[in-house]
Amino acid sequence: MSLLRIVRMHFRPDAVESFHLLFDSVKHHIRKHPGCRSLSLMQDADHPCIIYTYSIWDSTEHLDQYRNSAFFADTWRQTKILFEQKAQAFSLIQLEQVEV
Repeated sequence: MSLLRIVRMHFRPDAVESFHLLFDSVKHHIRKHPGCRSLSLMQDADHPCIIYTYSIWDSTEHLDQYRNSAFFADTWRQTKILFEQKAQAFSLIQLEQVEV
């Protein structure tokens, strides 16, 4: 069963562009990490300083391997200094999806 990972990040207004540049430089590496099925970047419709990542992983173990990597540690270190508020992360298992 796949794992959905949502990370909500609230950036300082002066740091949003820096984060976009950072994400652009690492997104393909994240996506190519073993077990990562997809990666999306989204922005809150009403608050442009709030940005989410939405990723789908084969398993919790795959996500943990990524989170324990030197690459993640370096990327997260660069990201955290741009925050206005502490990030929130959610790991979810999809129970059902209803299609029309």
